[in-house]
Amino acid sequence: MSQFVPQFTAGAIVGEPEVVEDGRPVREVATHPAWHRLKEAATALQALQVKDGSVEQESDRPAAAELTSDIIDAVAELAPFFPHDASYLAALQRDFARWAEEGFGVPDFLDALNEFQPQQHRIDGLGHLVVFPMYTQNGSTSRLVEAVLVEVIWPDFVAALEAGDYGNKLFVALRFVDFTPGYDTNSAVLFPETVAMREIPQFTWGAIFQDREAARYRRVVRAAAEITKLELPDDAARMLDDQHLTEETFVMWDIIHDRSHMRGDLPFDPFMIKQRMPFFLYSLEELRCDLTAFRESVRLQRQLGALPDSELSDAQREIRDHAKLVQYAVIFDRIFRFAITGSRVRNYDGLGGQLLFAWMHQHDVLHWTDTQLTIDWDAVPDVVVALSDRINELYWRSIDRPKVAHWLAAYAMLTETLTPHPASNWARGLSDEILSGAPKGYTDAVLDDEFPLSMFYEALNKKMAGVIESTSGITGTTDAA
Repeated sequence: MSQFVPQFTAGAIVGEPEVVEDGRPVREVATHPAWHRLKEAATALQALQVKDGSVEQESDRPAAAELTSDIIDAVAELAPFFPHDASYLAALQRDFARWAEEGFGVPDFLDALNEFQPQQHRIDGLGHLVVFPMYTQNGSTSRLVEAVLVEVIWPDFVAALEAGDYGNKLFVALRFVDFTPGYDTNSAVLFPETVAMREIPQFTWGAIFQDREAARYRRVVRAAAEITKLELPDDAARMLDDQHLTEETFVMWDIIHDRSHMRGDLPFDPFMIKQRMPFFLYSLEELRCDLTAFRESVRLQRQLGALPDSELSDAQREIRDHAKLVQYAVIFDRIFRFAITGSRVRNYDGLGGQLLFAWMHQHDVLHWTDTQLTIDWDAVPDVVVALSDRINELYWRSIDRPKVAHWLAAYAMLTETLTPHPASNWARGLSDEILSGAPKGYTDAVLDDEFPLSMFYEALNKKMAGVIESTSGITGTTDAA
């Protein structure tokens, strides 16, 4: 076998879900009366909480105490179905009891959070009962008590991928089973930092709901392809009819994307944590990681595809086949959904989609002619990897630049491809007062919609807005067509 083919650990931990005490899978738990009581109590408690998670009105606290007692009892009844989470569910009951005893101030669930370690149980189909006062990104901004039933997505080929060149011990891939209202939204992540707690621990996991990502991808891309009259390649079209296949593709994309943060030749901190910076810097960081997933998928497809099937393991064949699908997913999700999802106020994911579309168009692999979209798929990989190279070069050079000089260089790179707003101060040239001042002045000078939608996207948005809006709350069991 070629020395360049990634090696995968034969003993990767894969297989069937762990067996619970009565053998009940999480989808059956979703029909259990205790789950329904828990869900109803958590939802009712949300109505009594304020933004920081506390129950502010003294008159509401007796009702909160009763609802909390219902939650504790339901968790105790459901705990035997999740023996792998026994210590977490025990700590969860104690945290709820303490919160009630202390009068429902700002909740502190650090003890339970420290005990919840889903990254230690990445077994396909394994279920978790997750209950925390937390906000849900792209959902609720308040730290309300949310309850979620989930199952792990961890196919054998992903276990082999992670055990080889793409190790990511913190990454957890999930599928929704049932949830309270905070997740009946666009939120597709479960992150520990969203939980209400007294101090910030070292985070050991991060989870993404690949079933939601896959379902909304299928719905949006199907509609966009029809509107633009784009003829999809057979394997790309197959994803639109296969939720399971698309979920696995998104797991592969996300595990490589997630591990790309803080790797490579980067500024000291590409996100400038706890610092304000122009939103287009966030756009470049997220796009950089997506394009890293794309380029690695190209590499895997080419290297594994150059070998006869007989020389590949089952996992390697799966990796090779999914690697091609990841390329479609990155392109279509970015240009069809990201670019026109959300408001035009500092929409950094939208900007990344706009950049990818314009780059492909200006490098002659994407064409909009006679009101039909066509893509030269054979030429796409090298063109998209070239954009990845361009961003990586920007990052490599940034190590030797002052921070604001890096910001100016990033803006110059963007404007090689995208047209800024005619009223842009950045495009006209920042004043000497701003250039000699604090970084805040640079950031304040950026328009909310520094790079408006092109005429193509303005037209597409009018036809796609309803489709994108319809994906709020979608799951893998929702009809994605």
